[in-house]
Amino acid sequence: MEIARLKIENFRGVKKSELLFNSHTVLIGDNNVGKSTILEAIDLTLGPDRLSRFPVIDEHDFYAGEYVIDDKPVEINIEAVIINLSEEQTRHFYNNIEWWNLESKSLINIAGKVDNKNVVAALRVAFKGYYDKDEDDFLGKTYFCNPVEQLEEQSRFGKNDKRLCGFLYLRTLRTGSRALSLERGSLLDIILKLMELRPQMWEDILTQLRDLSVAEKPELGISGVLENIQTAIREIVPVEWAENPKLQVSDLTREHLRKILTVFIGTGAMASDGSKYSAPFQHQGTGTINALVLVLLSMIADLKQNVIFAMEEPEIAIPPYTQKRIINSIR
Repeated sequence: MEIARLKIENFRGVKKSELLFNSHTVLIGDNNVGKSTILEAIDLTLGPDRLSRFPVIDEHDFYAGEYVIDDKPVEINIEAVIINLSEEQTRHFYNNIEWWNLESKSLINIAGKVDNKNVVAALRVAFKGYYDKDEDDFLGKTYFCNPVEQLEEQSRFGKNDKRLCGFLYLRTLRTGSRALSLERGSLLDIILKLMELRPQMWEDILTQLRDLSVAEKPELGISGVLENIQTAIREIVPVEWAENPKLQVSDLTREHLRKILTVFIGTGAMASDGSKYSAPFQHQGTGTINALVLVLLSMIADLKQNVIFAMEEPEIAIPPYTQKRIINSIR
């Protein structure tokens, strides 16, 4: 699947624009000309987790920072047309399908033309963002453009729908910093979900951490201080409220573990005892991290089959000859 057309209105530095894409697309230009704005616009519309952020948009997402003009709210409108749908996607979005002419690069309304080899099924979805005066907040929603109804009644283009469309927006450095962690939304987490793997390791790790003795040696002095705190508290609260204070490794939640568990990779260095030294993957060279991100992306593409990738500055810190191999691999 791929994006055939993108319309943007009143978003960041774009007052009004219509972009037509042709399969693989590379955006090239100077800094601050709008490349990231285009990718952010697609993410607002297709990104499954984008609307979970709070706030979804803010003052600076509106063109020239104007979200109210003459006491009327200004709307951010983004519309994407997606083509090359799989059979599963076509079945799932049956009631929302429209038709796209590959030759004229436009939507057509006459059903009799759908047998034309230049006409393919298309899905048109949109994002609308605005300032709500009553709520005194910025709101946003995504919805199907077909069938055409009043906005309040239009079908919601929800998280599960977006996941079926398979859009991934990757800022290389930011994505690379947590690619091989188990944080929700990391590349490793995405791969595990696609493979339908749910590692049931949390309870074992939590039990081990709970039983791990930390700083309890008397000569360190920490346990003595904690006992004094316990004695002082017992003078003003029930005994069970301050029972046996001690240091533990973490606050013992799955979410906390997701953030701290990470993959270590060999660095090539040898310790004085002859053992190989490994470091967290994010401590590798920038080029290695970026190459690693692209390798994980290729794994996701193989597993998912239908996916749209938007990658920001994938060439950072990667030498030209490696860039060429990566481009050939992606294509």
